Amino acid sequence: MTDSRTAPYAALLLRVSLGVLFLAHGLMKVFVFTVPGTVAFFEQIGYPGFFAYLVILAEIGGGLLLALGVQTRLVALALAPVMVGATLQHAGNGWVFSAPGGGWEFPAFWTVLLGVQALLGDGALALKLPVVERLTARTAA
Repeated sequence: MTDSRTAPYAALLLRVSLGVLFLAHGLMKVFVFTVPGTVAFFEQIGYPGFFAYLVILAEIGGGLLLALGVQTRLVALALAPVMVGATLQHAGNGWVFSAPGGGWEFPAFWTVLLGVQALLGDGALALKLPVVERLTARTAA
């Protein structure tokens, strides 16, 4: 049975953790690997170079939105394809992420966590932006 007193805080903890993790990975692509280096890496592994820009934007923007709790369900679902792509990229390396090239269990688990977050929703202390709430209400009607 779900405890309705603590479930919103569990969703908050998951949401903020996912947000910080996405921010860290996106900022690493900018400041450590550099944007040109990330583009070159994507091309080296067979993805179009412009995907690097989309992934960086998704990770940084999505991470911020998750951490703040803005449209959490939608953001979690929008980030899932990024993690499916990462999982597919690591699939040939084996299970454990410490394998050469990194295994696939971490991005697969991260994908599952995004699904859990989408099912849970915002949780406690989510930022409600009136403009976004009005737009969402209009499109749902």
